[in-house]
Amino acid sequence: MCGRFVMSYSAADIQDFYLVSEVVDRDMAASWNVAPTDPIPVVLDRRGNEDEAVTRKLVTARWGLVPSWAKDTKGAARLINARMETVTEKPSFRKAAASRRGLIPGDGYYEWEKAPGGKIPTYLYGADEQPLAFAALFENWPDPSLPDGHPEKWLRTATIITTAATDALGHIHDRTPLIVPPDMWTDWLDPETTKEADVRALLDSMPEPHLVPRIVSDKVNYVRNNGPELIEAAA
Repeated sequence: MCGRFVMSYSAADIQDFYLVSEVVDRDMAASWNVAPTDPIPVVLDRRGNEDEAVTRKLVTARWGLVPSWAKDTKGAARLINARMETVTEKPSFRKAAASRRGLIPGDGYYEWEKAPGGKIPTYLYGADEQPLAFAALFENWPDPSLPDGHPEKWLRTATIITTAATDALGHIHDRTPLIVPPDMWTDWLDPETTKEADVRALLDSMPEPHLVPRIVSDKVNYVRNNGPELIEAAA
């Protein structure tokens, strides 16, 4: 499970690293303690009209997916993650898996290892310390209480796909975010890939990420705490 992560980049940083052509939302705040329901950046490829080229966009979404058919947003905090093994089958995720896949930029994420003395907060990041791209799904939810054309009629939400952790990291937690390597970004984001078998093949072909664990301070346990000191090694 991924319930907290780090996203320290500006919109310009994301645009450069993730090869974004159009920045829809530039007002993004860096956070070293992103929590469920927080606003997060999402990179996606979309085609305007049939005769237009696919454009890579940077948008903002709320973390915690709300299916388009949901009556309200109350269940969003429970859908911050989607299991890779069932994401193409579960009613909450299967439509998004077919046509609304994205990347969530991040430096790394936190996990809490169970130990006899209590849970140990651990920060996990890429071995090369380069930005990561968490495999994500997004949805657009129409608020039934607002009229068509209202500026807040549509709410964009997103979820991070998780997979089984490897033996090297499994002692920390049995789940880990699915990370899309740069050479698979275009395939993962391709809006023309909609068949379940093709999406399933993409998911199954994702390589194992090489992550580095670092024990950090328990300050990260509290969402009110934020800042680069949260990812420093515990004293």
